[in-house]
Amino acid sequence: MELKGKIALVTGAGSGIGKAAALRLAAEGARVAALSRTADEVEKTCAEIKAAGGESIALTADTSDEAQMRSVVAKLTDTFGGLDIVVANAGINGVWAPIDDLKPEEWDKTIAVNLRGTYLTLHLTVPHLKRHGGSIIVVSSINGTRTFTTPGATAYTATKAGQVAMVQQLALELGRHGIRVNAVCPGEIETNIGANTDSRHPEETEVPVIWPQGDIPIAAGKAGKSEDVAETILFLASERARHITGTPIWIDGGQGLLR
Repeated sequence: MELKGKIALVTGAGSGIGKAAALRLAAEGARVAALSRTADEVEKTCAEIKAAGGESIALTADTSDEAQMRSVVAKLTDTFGGLDIVVANAGINGVWAPIDDLKPEEWDKTIAVNLRGTYLTLHLTVPHLKRHGGSIIVVSSINGTRTFTTPGATAYTATKAGQVAMVQQLALELGRHGIRVNAVCPGEIETNIGANTDSRHPEETEVPVIWPQGDIPIAAGKAGKSEDVAETILFLASERARHITGTPIWIDGGQGLLR
């Protein structure tokens, strides 16, 4: 129970990495505010936490919407009385298409959810973290930080690179307040984020490569699990990572080294 007494916010907690992180932090004693734009999903996450003996509240908001985010952060702090850990996980793959086919509105949506959403999450929670220090973990990706071979994923990779730049910038800015800021950069993970992906004309942008043993060396090509990422998030949230800040950690089984 190394997080006993801590309060955590996890965005995108209705499924995948966010849900796994919320469950793992709660299992270690944190009171968890689980946030998603899909109410029924995040309520199920909260129900699982409570069934296991943990404490959780469900928050519903679009992380790119300032008014909604102000409302739920206020609800969080009113309910739990503070905040120690922020996991900025909410994001979409968006549209993957050749740059001359990618529509401005498609670009804008990916930027809004992945970058503006991360900005608003931190903008509104940092004032609470400044009171006693804390830990921020941003969920980025190997795309845009280690690899650039996903066909047509220009908007997505730009947001993921931007998130790591934010992490490194803020690690210096917030260090004086005792706030650590790090990123996890997953490779292929078994999640349902593909439901948020619209891929067009990959044949125009892909660079075909065949890996006889699969492209994830440590797992013989098998994708990682959300729980693999959640374990690293737990570590970064804990006192075990007290001297780590401004650091991206790739959780990809070596995938990014091949690509």
